[in-house]
Amino acid sequence: MSAFDSVKDTYNFSFSKTEEEILEDWEKLDAFKEQLRRSEGRPEYVFYDGPPFATGLPHYGHILAGTIKDIVTRYACSAGYHVTRRFGWDCHGLPIEFEIDKKLGISGKEGVMKLGIDKYNEECRGIVMRYSKEWETSVIRLGRWIDFENDYKTLDPPFMESVWWVFKQLYEKDLVYQGFKVMPYSTACTTPLSNFEVGQNYKDVQDPAVVVNFPLVGAEDGAAMVAWTTTPWTLPSNLALCVHPEFDYLKVQDPKTGKVYIVAESRLSSIPGAVPQEKKKKKKGKGKEGEEPKEGFKILDKFKGSTLVGKKYEPLFPYFKELGETGAFQVCSDTYVTDDAGTGIVHQAPAYGEDDYRVCLKHGVVRKGETLPDPLDANGCFLPVVSDFSGKYLKDADKEIIKHLKNAGRLVDSSNLLHSYPHCWRSDTPLIYRAVPSWFIKVESFKDKLVKNNNQTYWVPAYVKEKRFHNWLENAHDWAISRNRYWGTPIPIWMSEDGEEIVVIGSIQELQELSGHKVTDLHSHFIDKIEIPSKQGKGVLRRIPEVFDCWFESGSMPYAQQHYPFENKEKFEECFPAHFIAEGIDQTRGWFYTLMVLSTALFDKPPFKNLICNGLVLASDGKKMSKRLKNYPDPKLVVNAYGADALRMYLVNSPVVRAESLKFKEDGVLGVVKEVFLPWYNAYRFFVQNAQRLFQDAKVDFNPNDVDLNQASNVLDRWMIASTTSLVEYVKQEMEAYRLYTVLPYLVKFIDNLTNVYVRFNRKRMKGANGTEDAKMALAVTFDVLMTLCKVMAPFTPYLTEFMYKNLNKCLTKENLSVHWELFPDPQKRQKADEKIQRAVERMQKVIEYARVIRDRQVRPTKLPLKEMTVVHPDQEYLEDVTGELQVYLSEEINVRTIKSSADVAKFCTPKAMPDWGALGKRLGKDMGKVAKGIKGLDAAAISEFETQGEITIEGHVLTAGDINITREFQIPEGADPKNIDAAGDGDVLVILDLKLDEELLAAGTAREVVNRVQKLRKKGKLELSDKVDIFYKIGDKGLDKVFASKKDYFTQAFGVAPKPVSERPAYSVTLIEEECQVGPEGSTFVVILARPAVVPLGGLLDLCGGDKEASSNLLVWLSSLSLSRMEAGQKLSVHLDGKDYSLSEGEHFLWSNFSR
Repeated sequence: MSAFDSVKDTYNFSFSKTEEEILEDWEKLDAFKEQLRRSEGRPEYVFYDGPPFATGLPHYGHILAGTIKDIVTRYACSAGYHVTRRFGWDCHGLPIEFEIDKKLGISGKEGVMKLGIDKYNEECRGIVMRYSKEWETSVIRLGRWIDFENDYKTLDPPFMESVWWVFKQLYEKDLVYQGFKVMPYSTACTTPLSNFEVGQNYKDVQDPAVVVNFPLVGAEDGAAMVAWTTTPWTLPSNLALCVHPEFDYLKVQDPKTGKVYIVAESRLSSIPGAVPQEKKKKKKGKGKEGEEPKEGFKILDKFKGSTLVGKKYEPLFPYFKELGETGAFQVCSDTYVTDDAGTGIVHQAPAYGEDDYRVCLKHGVVRKGETLPDPLDANGCFLPVVSDFSGKYLKDADKEIIKHLKNAGRLVDSSNLLHSYPHCWRSDTPLIYRAVPSWFIKVESFKDKLVKNNNQTYWVPAYVKEKRFHNWLENAHDWAISRNRYWGTPIPIWMSEDGEEIVVIGSIQELQELSGHKVTDLHSHFIDKIEIPSKQGKGVLRRIPEVFDCWFESGSMPYAQQHYPFENKEKFEECFPAHFIAEGIDQTRGWFYTLMVLSTALFDKPPFKNLICNGLVLASDGKKMSKRLKNYPDPKLVVNAYGADALRMYLVNSPVVRAESLKFKEDGVLGVVKEVFLPWYNAYRFFVQNAQRLFQDAKVDFNPNDVDLNQASNVLDRWMIASTTSLVEYVKQEMEAYRLYTVLPYLVKFIDNLTNVYVRFNRKRMKGANGTEDAKMALAVTFDVLMTLCKVMAPFTPYLTEFMYKNLNKCLTKENLSVHWELFPDPQKRQKADEKIQRAVERMQKVIEYARVIRDRQVRPTKLPLKEMTVVHPDQEYLEDVTGELQVYLSEEINVRTIKSSADVAKFCTPKAMPDWGALGKRLGKDMGKVAKGIKGLDAAAISEFETQGEITIEGHVLTAGDINITREFQIPEGADPKNIDAAGDGDVLVILDLKLDEELLAAGTAREVVNRVQKLRKKGKLELSDKVDIFYKIGDKGLDKVFASKKDYFTQAFGVAPKPVSERPAYSVTLIEEECQVGPEGSTFVVILARPAVVPLGGLLDLCGGDKEASSNLLVWLSSLSLSRMEAGQKLSVHLDGKDYSLSEGEHFLWSNFSR
């Protein structure tokens, strides 16, 4: 019995169901842990897994990142490393709090205080792992091997303690400070956000745009500065105006109202009616003239912006009027003012703008440390100090503020503006910029180190590192790490009431020693009651209320996941930085950034060596995937339909792995199944079936160790072995460069070569046409290809490779039960990749391609044999490649009787020379025109000399092979019939076909069609390769008689049995399947019948039974019951039947019907 299990036809095989069976096997084997156990003692390959939130289900973005991580870490393990893979969970921060706020109907700090921080935090803890099981199921189903049992969570005390240690190190390095800073602020989440969080959610919105006048104090002509803003809600907090010192400004007067305004000269048009308009032409058909031209404003004066500095103006609102006595309500100057929008005069509200605060500080409008006019509560509603709009949400107050300004005569113009505006990435509400007290990391003080460390890393793609990330680092601002929230790692600062005594805690032990309290949980509701006695006589120190930004926690994960430095100190220090991380391009301002900041601040090292940055997965229409819109297929349904391997390969073989966007299309996943997996599976299936056939027919149990591939003499055997070595070398090279996206295109080409060249051209050999030893060699080559392919592709397609490996491995004595326990093939231990033979086959494939082009163009299907093909090329080595050992395959594939070659290019072609514009353009400059003319004017002799010498001088310029493109156009040879000859090529090689047909060629073509029809009928009847059948035919058109008679040997070779006319069919023959077919150029019809082989009694059977017809009949029944696999020509059988012993011989007493004769 063959060692291999039988394999299903493609129509009975489900990739998805097979994957589920493999999952069960992995669970039984505990395959992942066994892989880790077997790889213990190897060098450690360190991988950091960026922690997701478990408050939502995984989407295609998570699937993509997880697939990339799994491929790289599986490969690293197969490449000789031990790879610890721990899953991580981001458990703190706004995402969790926002969910609880929605659940409990909480809209601000008051709601949290009313509920109690302890209850609020425990509510948050309760949903942190809400979808963890769904995540685990999804991740495992997608074939990813990662440790969920030994995962890390940012809410665990050991993790939080390491975060405290990180912060204390920064504090002791003098990299921490508290200060006011204008920052993006979410009124919905009542907390400031980091600058890098702002870039995650920009939206196009309509905002009011108002032009407001600010009368100058003491101006005799009543002149007023005119400022423009899209945030009317900031006007009640206005403290200054800002001009550009170098811009020209105009004082202008409205002739209608007499009002005088000051505005930048380049922005005069921003005031309605200020710029003269041409007289409108009289409309056709109208009797009246058009409108009179508008005069525009009168220009009274022109001056530089610097002359306005220090002038005082009347406040818009009275709320902070008293501040005018200390420097407010004056004109300032700064070069940040632009003239591409607005009026060239910017209103300043220092509490709500970074530049506003800086300019006001510089001009003494406000002073450092002083409280700024900020009349909004934490939720963005006006406080009672702004009495006219008290209690109104800032955006809702815009209309009332505009109305108030209009009534007060301060509104010059009002309109709407569509612009891109940042929104909170969690609540989806508009952000504001607001001066808030925060704790900062002094990132700006070590920007040069960040850039230096970034230069030590390797990114795929490189441009994200070199441009996007580099630019972000060069322009990095101090990082605000505090959040005015509750569910997070508390900032471990204990401070006296006057703020002068500060203790920063770096460990649980330190807090216990200083406070005398036992500490079991580090969340705020457990430690905020803990007080530390003052060492300066200031009573007690209490913890500040802020918690860490959750990005600080995720940036600390390299240390915190190992509880460094409290545990695993040596282990961490030996393995830092990590070999590899991967996440989406949005993390350039998120996790990648925080990792780099903290590792640089702590150790002056990059946190990782290699990084793959993926792009965004979008819906098929290019829009963001939306659960609400349901504009993408459910990942579960896609996996159930096509399998996880297909989804993995579709994602990895796309621009998204090069940090570009992917428009997800389900058809693309199906395409992987059709174009890659089915051909691959069919090659595997064909191998197994023929290995089983070898056992059935020759009683040889296939073992690849019995065959020395170094002794392979067949040209395609040597080519396939060389191609497989090249595959190993290529995948190894690309994986070491982290270029995952280059592997599938190479694999597709390789599998195409395997199925459409090697298997296709060697079917007969594998079936034993050239004897058992040759069949074993062809099978051994195919086995080597398939087994190597399993090992090479295991990281990419873990399920399909495992499925094939388990069956292929049965003919070996190795104990490995999983391909994922194997090492990646060593190309040094394989036969060296023979580049010459690979080149020869590539050339053969090119010739086949052009021959097919001619056949298609001339309507000469491949089934019709042609008399002659000529291959034309000036290089004799090229001609030897395609007419040497490969000629027999070339002839069979093109179905041509004779192949000729010719190096006499001039006989068949007219050569033409064209300049390579790309290569020459920049180099030649103005001379390009005359050099191009010279190149185009080269005759055949000059071109031939150029090809021989490798260079030529034209117009004083030496040109080489890369500068000139040589093409050849076919010219019909003298004496040839233009109707019966055609050619195709690429300017390098030319293929010429003689298209003339004769009766013998037509008959051969018809015979080939008959073979095709019978093979299709076998498939239709669901017959296996090993199933032997009798073939009978009934001819409808007499012309086919000659074909079946003259091509008998051809049919016998193709079928293993000679087809017989239906008149010779035994009466007891059993039909398996029958069909009427059409073949030949005239569409001749015949009926083909596939029948089960039968036992045909001979006269010797009755003689053996002494003339006893009943005994003879009983022997015939017994013979008919025998298995087909035991039927052989000339076989001798013994049987004890009805009390008697009989010895029977096939050929003397009976015949095994048609197939054995």
